[in-house]
Amino acid sequence: MVKNYFYNLLLTLANLLFPILSFPYVSRVLGPEGIGKVQFVFSFAQYFALIAGIGIPIYGMKEIARYKNDREGRSRVFSELMLIYVLTSISMGVLYVATIYTFPYFNGNRGMYLSALLLVLLGCSYIEWVYIGMEEFKSIALRSVMFKLIGLVLMFLFIKTSGDYKLYLYLLMFSFLGNNILSHFLLRGKVQFMFRGLEVRKHIKPLLFIFGTTIATSIYTDADTVLLGFLSNSKTVGLYTAAVKLSKISIPIVTSMGVILIPKIAKDFADKNMDGVQHSLNQTFRFIVFLGVPIVFGLALLAPEFIGLFSGKDFMGATNSMRLLSILPLVIGFANLLLFMILVPSGKNREMFLCVMGGLVTCVVLDFLLIPALQQIGSSIANISSEIIVTLLYFYVINRHFSFTYKWSLLGKAIISALIFIPLIWLVKEISMPLIYRVVISVSGCAMAYAIIQLFLFKNDFIFDIVAVVKMKLNKTGEV
Repeated sequence: MVKNYFYNLLLTLANLLFPILSFPYVSRVLGPEGIGKVQFVFSFAQYFALIAGIGIPIYGMKEIARYKNDREGRSRVFSELMLIYVLTSISMGVLYVATIYTFPYFNGNRGMYLSALLLVLLGCSYIEWVYIGMEEFKSIALRSVMFKLIGLVLMFLFIKTSGDYKLYLYLLMFSFLGNNILSHFLLRGKVQFMFRGLEVRKHIKPLLFIFGTTIATSIYTDADTVLLGFLSNSKTVGLYTAAVKLSKISIPIVTSMGVILIPKIAKDFADKNMDGVQHSLNQTFRFIVFLGVPIVFGLALLAPEFIGLFSGKDFMGATNSMRLLSILPLVIGFANLLLFMILVPSGKNREMFLCVMGGLVTCVVLDFLLIPALQQIGSSIANISSEIIVTLLYFYVINRHFSFTYKWSLLGKAIISALIFIPLIWLVKEISMPLIYRVVISVSGCAMAYAIIQLFLFKNDFIFDIVAVVKMKLNKTGEV
């Protein structure tokens, strides 16, 4: 588990550092309008790719985990799901082309939309669910880091003016699809594609429930960008994109513990080992609280500094949106825990769908009501409202079927510990210094103060566990 967490942490850091290194540069070169155009095209194509997936990336993780030590069973499940995936990708590709040629809205940038067709047709190349099910986190991390580095280098080499926004789209596609295609070549020997004895029909019903859940989730998490593009303009989308990216940049860190426990908890549910499930939930819950709460406080209090540092003065209009969205890492952290560690492995597909539909209705209604008057602020309110509604519904449904417990006192202690951020950041802001120094001093000072309060005031055993793991690794290194 420690080794898996190390590689997942590597992947998490890559997902964190890549936007930190790339977005400040590309946002200054392309500006809000260029960023808005690219983000709208990319998000629009991703919708069709998401529909083509019909829930296979989520459902597939659980199914592959069931056959972790059975190569033949694993190969059969892989072949059955990939056959479905290829057919749906081709179908959605045809629908995508028909859409962009039918509606006049797409005439202006039709070339970009046609280029993004590859995201739809090759959506079936995404097979990380196989690697997660087999707990091959090393392969996932190394491939992702490699393509992110290549994409970063190419971006700095070729994106030089505001007119290079099309090239930025192509580089995003390269990083995404290149990683997926390589993953297929590296899968040789782990699974074998089979053509006989396949039972595709048995997957349809559970996939349809997960598909409905996935689509509804995507709509209430990503439709804000698409609806904002339809109801406002590219510049507003660009501002909102900056706020969302900076607010969500830390989410992979908060959810990293849960990812590596998905295969284990799926097996525990299959074996009806509820004590094992509760143990995994306890680990993940305190991890989310310990990291999520200070991240929320930091994002909200330092929103102007983060916007100014990573996006530039042209994006300062996104400050209030970022403050509103700063709660997302904590809320989404809880939602992922409940969804991927309880509802998915326990097979509560119908309940998942109904919960997410609550978020979908909330999102769509608030988007249409608020965007015309409040623009990106309206999208931000709709976004956080829908995430909170879905998370609360998850809690409600789970409490009806299970008796799992959560240490809510940890949340209160974390909030009290993070309150020290307010005077510390205010003090730093009062001192005249360059923006980068202000951010670095604020973040490091708040992190140290938070850790000290958690350790000495609340005796948080999570910190002691981290120290124990570090000591164990150091001792093993010393023995070698």
